[in-house]
Amino acid sequence: MTSTTIPLPHLIGFTERNGNWHAEDLSLADLAKEFGTPLYVYSKRALTEAYQAYDRACVDASGKRRARIHFAMKANSNLAIIDCFKQLGAGFDLVSGGELSRALAIGADPSSLVFAGVGKSADEIAQALKAGVKCINVESIAELHKINQVATRLQCRAPISLRVNPDVDAQTHPYISTGLKDNKFGIAYHEVLKTYREAALLSQIDIVGIDCHIGSQITTTAPYLDAVDKVLDLVAQLKKEGIEIHHLDLGGGLGISYGEESPPDITEFTNTLLNRVAERGFGHLDIVLEPGRSLVGNAGVLLTHVEYLKPGAEKNFCIVDAAMTELMRPALYEAYHAIVPVQSKPVKSVTYDVVGPVCESGDWLGRGRSLAVEEGDLLAILSAGAYGFVMASNYNTRPKPAEIMVDGKNVYLIRQRETVADLFANESTLPKQTHSPLG
Repeated sequence: MTSTTIPLPHLIGFTERNGNWHAEDLSLADLAKEFGTPLYVYSKRALTEAYQAYDRACVDASGKRRARIHFAMKANSNLAIIDCFKQLGAGFDLVSGGELSRALAIGADPSSLVFAGVGKSADEIAQALKAGVKCINVESIAELHKINQVATRLQCRAPISLRVNPDVDAQTHPYISTGLKDNKFGIAYHEVLKTYREAALLSQIDIVGIDCHIGSQITTTAPYLDAVDKVLDLVAQLKKEGIEIHHLDLGGGLGISYGEESPPDITEFTNTLLNRVAERGFGHLDIVLEPGRSLVGNAGVLLTHVEYLKPGAEKNFCIVDAAMTELMRPALYEAYHAIVPVQSKPVKSVTYDVVGPVCESGDWLGRGRSLAVEEGDLLAILSAGAYGFVMASNYNTRPKPAEIMVDGKNVYLIRQRETVADLFANESTLPKQTHSPLG
């Protein structure tokens, strides 16, 4: 299937005007000229509008807040982006000590931080407890006991929530499905009550919540409602046993349109979930939502220059200066991203595989794309704001790209482009030997 049969995603902040693509009020061609390529470009307007779409459903008609948004930082952890969300009122979902440090670096309130992740180290647990996070989401009985041990050593209380694996099919790519019984995440549904009972007996543990996250890039509401109902059944049973749950963490994972997908409207989706919680009689709980991709995915593009057009016997290749090192998703998931020329030209369209310079056959960014381009032209890879830069690597000793944020007519450099010297600044060669090591 070629790109001519797949519609472009609906974008806020990125538009084509008279054959030229813009980020808000600035030309992408001008931005590439100023900052070079490969280049990540984000729209502040797109970030803001996506957040507000969630927030509209989080406040009821009387003005009472019925849910809080915690941005899942793993989707994009640039300081400028998480600071933008902090200014809008977001808390954060963290999955590493490094992400905790990033949140604290922008002045996030520790009580707005939820620390998740399946393999937290003792040092990371201690870091979270010392910071005073809202909650640590527990993913195994072994982790529960480690948290209690660390809290005992630190002489503090550990607020915890158990992450429930509800065995619900999120109908998404198997690599990003997290709520099935054969996934590594969470505590098996039939083990949850027993684990809460065990947690209640531990000396330094405070049970504060229950958590559920079933996957990413989910484009229907039904799996969420199935998971919500199963988790609320547990909350009701726990109450009967005298274990009070104070907050319900519904996770994130709502998908975006990369082209063909039709995910539910963010506000309608959020209202549907929150209404289900209220209808079940649990509207008094503190509700936490943890969107990631749906806040940032369509708020970013990756700009890349065409280096060579290489015709082949069976395929034509458009070789660009971006690669799997800048955008891993196509190589990792066979993910689709729309690719468009930044400036339209009256040249013949040809079907190309868009590939990078990395020495791997898996280094491709788009297959079978109909593009009217010439060598030296600029392409925009759309919907690259989530799981783009955060998954970048230095493979083949390639410096990571710059990142910029556009706000109307203003542009801000929010990450300097790496240099090759940066890549080996912390390396060293072995000492010179004056004689043979064998004597």
